Amino acid sequence: METTEQKYLIGRQPILNRDEQICAYELLFRSTQSLHEANVDDASQATASVILSTLSGFGIQQILGNHLGFINLELDMLMSDSLELLPKEMVVLELLESLKVTPVLIERCRELKETGFTLALDDHVFSPVYEDLYQIVDIVKVDLFVTPVDTLGPTIEKYLPYPFKLLAEKVESKEEFLKCLDMGFDYFQGYYFAKPSLIEKKKIDDGGAALLRLMRQLMDDAEINDIEKTFRSSPGLTYKLLLLVNSVSFSGLEKIQTVRHAISMLGRAQMKRWIQLTLFASGDSHATENPLVDMAAVRGNLMEQMAMACPGLRGNGDAADQAFMIGILSLLESLYDISMEQISLELNLPEVVQQALLSRTGNFGALLNLVESVEQVDFATSARILEELSIPYHLLMEAQIKAYNWHGTAEA
Repeated sequence: METTEQKYLIGRQPILNRDEQICAYELLFRSTQSLHEANVDDASQATASVILSTLSGFGIQQILGNHLGFINLELDMLMSDSLELLPKEMVVLELLESLKVTPVLIERCRELKETGFTLALDDHVFSPVYEDLYQIVDIVKVDLFVTPVDTLGPTIEKYLPYPFKLLAEKVESKEEFLKCLDMGFDYFQGYYFAKPSLIEKKKIDDGGAALLRLMRQLMDDAEINDIEKTFRSSPGLTYKLLLLVNSVSFSGLEKIQTVRHAISMLGRAQMKRWIQLTLFASGDSHATENPLVDMAAVRGNLMEQMAMACPGLRGNGDAADQAFMIGILSLLESLYDISMEQISLELNLPEVVQQALLSRTGNFGALLNLVESVEQVDFATSARILEELSIPYHLLMEAQIKAYNWHGTAEA
């Protein structure tokens, strides 16, 4: 039975640094009641509920890992003593643009800063009214939908005398990212990294082709010697796989040195999942801070969890593995110059998997739409799909916690 505390949905959007590595997440909440009823106080209530429930029920570190969490605050939460429950070293308090600047607000922000909190101005547009706050806050977020990147020059000039850092949000293209980078922005928020232009898409090189071949071999239960031969044909691929596997905590497991070692330690099913993730990994030691790796891992994990919760997939013993694979493969077209039809053909995918990837039909197709709506913080669509699939809200929330914590559950 769902409790009051469990009736909300949570969204998590990555924030990247200048090296395009994940350094923080913005956490966004909505109570499920508000998806059906208009309630002007709901955002604040949802935030208060989630902050307390997250801390008491799950632990904020499971959602954030070792990253900072940005949390939107209405005035009542900003003024509340409940903020003292938050771990100051892990959160950034975002002052919504709707807050009116008053002496009381300025004094409260000064108090919070002195006690160790990091403060940010959300969706901000420059105004002399904020002069006192500019001396206090640590980060100012600039919404590129409100202030397009090509019009930002004069605004940036006004911000230069102040000590805060700049975060560009709603960055939708690589071009916008590069322009903001040149202007001196420190942080970037938006899914531009998952939407490269057609010109920027990578060709499936020898390593990518070998990965697809490996996935086919593992799906067909090939002999380990044949799997190793495929790896030996692409030394760079072996390096990328072992780098990714070893960069995630494995609860006491020794360092994995070879492909055969990886298969024996992880098992074939888990090895197949790491190979799928390797399609998105860069060849550096920060592979798990790569936003595409994180997005693919969370999507795959969340698809897996929701497949196990979906009444329409009961009786399908392969549902969890198929769902994980659908989640991973659904992102490939955004990275590589390869069609979903070609991926389906090369891997000889089961019909239900093909239907989900090619036409978004069936239970798996609905789950893929659900997971993408959560990524986009389109909670109204999330709620509608949950009801269509007869999945309780709290199961999605519990699945999200596990998926977001994929770094810490690698051995599962």
